[in-house]
Amino acid sequence: MDKIAVLIPCYNESLTVAKVVEDWKRALPEAVVYVYDNNSTDGTADIAREAGAVVRHEYQQGKGNVIRRMFREVDARVYLMVDGDDTYPADCAREMVDLVLHRQADMVVGDRLSSTYFTENKRPFHNFGNALVRFAINTLFKADIRDIMTGCRAFSFEFVKTFPVLSSGFEIETEMTIHALDKNMKIDQVVIPYRDRPAGSQSKLNTVRDGMKVLRTILKLHRNYKPCAFFGAIAALLMLLAAGFFIPVLVTYIRTGLVPNFPTLIVCGFTAIAALLSFFAGLQLQNAVQKNKQDFELERIQMNWRFRELMAGEDTYE
Repeated sequence: MDKIAVLIPCYNESLTVAKVVEDWKRALPEAVVYVYDNNSTDGTADIAREAGAVVRHEYQQGKGNVIRRMFREVDARVYLMVDGDDTYPADCAREMVDLVLHRQADMVVGDRLSSTYFTENKRPFHNFGNALVRFAINTLFKADIRDIMTGCRAFSFEFVKTFPVLSSGFEIETEMTIHALDKNMKIDQVVIPYRDRPAGSQSKLNTVRDGMKVLRTILKLHRNYKPCAFFGAIAALLMLLAAGFFIPVLVTYIRTGLVPNFPTLIVCGFTAIAALLSFFAGLQLQNAVQKNKQDFELERIQMNWRFRELMAGEDTYE
């Protein structure tokens, strides 16, 4: 079991991967640096190996698939994940590691948006997208996470081994954040500097396509983790719609004793029934979510015992 594992997912990062490996090895001499190559065609894996990294491969394309592989294969007291594009300086490494080891953090978020991101990043739609995702998650999940999409994070053993990776692409960061919020895990945030990619290095993130995937993921996870709020909102909207069309019919009936718009009345009735069905579906699903949270807490206890067994006989990190 490693003391510290630095995990670097890479796809065609030959221009920067060697510097990233060297910088993080220098910042954390006791760490094992893993580079997981995701079908690169520019020699990224060979360059990383020459720089001193342990190189492994994930053949299913997508960042989420790479992270699933990393989390399954690597055992460590603390994990540090960073992108291979040299946009995250290693100066923050020690502080993030110490928050996991000594302050019981389950996830430490490297917050770019509170430092240099909006000035360094030259893609305005990326800036807008990051702000939109942050607003959506903090509003829907009543949180205060300052950077949702950052690729620089630290994790505890417990988080890594209990996190079910479902996403295959760039929406994985959103999934991590919402999972930690929903399961009441301890989240710390460290403000880190950000620098844009060097000349010649190309981002793999498609602003529109991947941005839409992230927004769909937020809605899907809101439905899965907070079904009472999700279906309650639908129920309220349907009931308001039914009431809006029913009131004129009711006013006419009170004045004349007649119901001239029977089709409208029938539609209002079915809309109100749909609202009630949505509301009670949300209540029922919320019970399932509560049971899932109880099971997860038991799983965390079991994972804690596994961690202690792996730690048996090893020196305490200093």
